[in-house]
Amino acid sequence: MNLEYFIAKRLIASKGRKSTISAPIIKIAITAIAIGMVMMILSVATGIGLQQKIREKVSAFNGHIIISNYDDNQSEVSVKPISTKQDFYPKFTSVSGIEHIQAVASKAGIIRTADAFEGIIFKGVGKDYAWNNLKEFLVSGRLPNLSGNLNDEVIISQYLADRLKLKLGDRFNTFFMKEGEGNQKPNLRVFRIVGIYTSGLQEFDATYILGDIRHLQRINKWKPNEVGSFEVFVSDFSQIEAKGKEVYENTFNAEDPSIALDTHTIIEKYYYIFDWLKLFDFNILVILVVMIIVATINMVVALLVLILERTQMIGILKSIGTTNWSVRKVFLYNAAYIIMRGLFWGNIIGIALVLIQQQFGIVQLNPENYYVTEAPVYFSVGYILLLNIGTMLLCLLVLLLPSYLITKISPVRAIRFD
Repeated sequence: MNLEYFIAKRLIASKGRKSTISAPIIKIAITAIAIGMVMMILSVATGIGLQQKIREKVSAFNGHIIISNYDDNQSEVSVKPISTKQDFYPKFTSVSGIEHIQAVASKAGIIRTADAFEGIIFKGVGKDYAWNNLKEFLVSGRLPNLSGNLNDEVIISQYLADRLKLKLGDRFNTFFMKEGEGNQKPNLRVFRIVGIYTSGLQEFDATYILGDIRHLQRINKWKPNEVGSFEVFVSDFSQIEAKGKEVYENTFNAEDPSIALDTHTIIEKYYYIFDWLKLFDFNILVILVVMIIVATINMVVALLVLILERTQMIGILKSIGTTNWSVRKVFLYNAAYIIMRGLFWGNIIGIALVLIQQQFGIVQLNPENYYVTEAPVYFSVGYILLLNIGTMLLCLLVLLLPSYLITKISPVRAIRFD
């Protein structure tokens, strides 16, 4: 092994001085591997980053699993109340992996100003609401204070504020229809904007305002311990479907169907978003396969050129008793060196681009198409190592085939080769 490595090292040191044919081919191979690695790092970083960011945004407004009445499970609006006197509330201890549970309620309404009006959904939240999930979306102002008495503080999206020509500190009228009361006058509530948010998800920004759940309890004539639904957060999103089944099994009351509860995950509720996100896995896979194929083809060409250029050397080595496998290893070591040079520059450029995007958000996206305003990236040493190791191993495995050409070279003819 030391002899093959020594010879390969001498080849590497001498090819730049003496080779006029292989030098440009090797440079092309190194460049192809570097570009391929850059593309693979960027595709994985942006693909996974976009998936994670959109999942975070959807779950911030809905939780991961929603517990509601059967009559309400396909509606954005709470119709029948649920008592908070449940075994799973305020701590869901019967299912492992549950991070948080919160009680909420929703009701459709219309915001009316002097110049415009908009249909909205008022989402009522309580003291147990996880505001941390929405803090990053807050662009101005603060979050509502729900720790004291009932107040008129709400947060509204930048989208709705612009359409209604409202700003921080403004008050506005909101009308809520009375359920099942015919032509009765709607309930009027006056709210004050204390915060403005932008999530980038048009479906939510154009719909939700958030405030005190006690407003809806009064409008719907519910008791203080009655809410519209529960939102459950799991610690591991990859387990959401399994946890959704466990949550259902621990909330369903078979003895009294009249108070039976249903559960559904955000993957089921927003299936069209998550089906779209699954396409990124396929796109990433296609890019990885194409880039590895391109890099491998370039390496095969470079290796064949090296073998043909060093035919005389191969003949000399074989004439002094060197085995075919030992000679093949000389060229495989040389190929590994070329691959590592390409991977080195590919990693430097790829990681630099990912970190620049992560820090400065240079690449912007249309939120109407991608649900985010800037391209999110996911950076992990783990996936970069896997890409490097996988590329190196696949290239070397494929290069075993062209290196077989060495076994067909006759020492006598090779020494006479010019």
